[in-house]
Amino acid sequence: MDTQVTDGFADMHVSEKEPPVQPVNHVGSDKHGTTDQEEESNGKQPITRSKSADFIIPGCHRNKLPGAMLRRDQFSLWTVLKQCIGKELSKITMPVVFNEPMSFLQRMSEYVEHAQLLIKADSTEDPVDRMKYVAAFVLSAGASNLDRLSKPFNPLLGETFELIREDLDLKMVLEQVSHHPPVSAFHCHCPSFEFHGSIYPKLKFWGKSLEIAPKGLLTIKLNKHDETYTWNNPSSCVHNLIVGRLWIEMYGIVNIINHKTGHKCSLDMKQAGWFGKDIHKVEGYISDRRGNKKCKLFGKWVEYLYAMDPDQFDQAQSSEKQERRNSRSVTSSPKPEKGSLPRGYQPIYNWAKVPPQLEEDWCINPDGPEFQHAELLWRNVPRPDNSAQYYNFTLFAMRVNELSESMKKHIAPTDSRLRPDIRHLENADVDSASDEKHRLEEKQRAVRKQRHKSKETWSPVWFYLGSHPHTGDQDIWTYKGGYWDRNYSHCPDIF
Repeated sequence: MDTQVTDGFADMHVSEKEPPVQPVNHVGSDKHGTTDQEEESNGKQPITRSKSADFIIPGCHRNKLPGAMLRRDQFSLWTVLKQCIGKELSKITMPVVFNEPMSFLQRMSEYVEHAQLLIKADSTEDPVDRMKYVAAFVLSAGASNLDRLSKPFNPLLGETFELIREDLDLKMVLEQVSHHPPVSAFHCHCPSFEFHGSIYPKLKFWGKSLEIAPKGLLTIKLNKHDETYTWNNPSSCVHNLIVGRLWIEMYGIVNIINHKTGHKCSLDMKQAGWFGKDIHKVEGYISDRRGNKKCKLFGKWVEYLYAMDPDQFDQAQSSEKQERRNSRSVTSSPKPEKGSLPRGYQPIYNWAKVPPQLEEDWCINPDGPEFQHAELLWRNVPRPDNSAQYYNFTLFAMRVNELSESMKKHIAPTDSRLRPDIRHLENADVDSASDEKHRLEEKQRAVRKQRHKSKETWSPVWFYLGSHPHTGDQDIWTYKGGYWDRNYSHCPDIF
């Protein structure tokens, strides 16, 4: 089977130096949810979360992909990546079997799976409460990355993707605005907010692990309050490229700034550390303009986020530590084998299988009874039972590449849903996917060569390059407008 195609990873600096990869331990928390109405009747505070059927994408209803994910037993990712020492990944041939049937533009559209948090933020009067929900949205945007270890297809120059959510009156358009370096820009709007930015994914290969640093400034505007928030995404790392099962973590400091009120939220997404005591953990504070800490945030980026008064949190944390010392003896744990998964690591939470007698624990903070007064801002939703068969996709992800007959009549001819290589891989036809991917890349090279020969300059159709009005950052891609007029006569022929 010929599955070798030229795969354009983002620009990547390769180093032979390997940072320490620590053995880790993770204990998953399985919970199953009640409805907000049930919580109110039980005297519990309603929480803001998505349910698996809450989002409505017109024409998209499927609960599985046409074809299951192919087995990769005969393929070794390390066999390919070991060629990358001292080289850029953009020059390396990759088997298409390591892709997921989705463009990076479509992967970026998953940012808005939990966009109801921004609507909640815009409807809230207290600036600290607004920051709580903005922070919850920022955290939730990475939740779908858990165990998503297949690489999305690199967008072609000029490729676009549109997303409509009727349940939120939300529209989102994305475009690949640059090829070298690869930059993807997006603009999302609904009556409550605007969300826009661009991503340039830079990768570093450390021999045993792959670090992804998504460069780019992201911006939210809450319309009712005329407030602008900005932040940069955290880094990610895929471990065990040589031996063992692949696993992913996200880490780094995320600073969210409200440019109108001066409030700031600093989230510390922790690395797993020795024996995994900090696997997936997030902690941070919301501070006012003078630097006074107004709220403590804590949780796990894969699962939930809580808010609490800082003094109450410190007291609760001290009580919990004392309770642990009193209730159990400290024993040493054997060090996991090199290259193994984090001990106790549960890759995907499936709260739908929790026994009925434990359902009431949904609103119980898993960090201990001392935190019962913490406010639950966001809780992730279960993935479908068949998720592992379909690239560990969420239900939202399974639907973003769905193409109905009505869509074909109005989407742009550059939309990712029309890419034949992605469609073939979605149907589990790897040979056709490889052939089409190669054809598309050769066509793109020929167009680029002709443009260079005629000294033409590429200009994106829907975005232009400018500066950020609040931060002064340059290289900010701004939406021109006009996409939703449905006039696509000036779109390039890329497929």
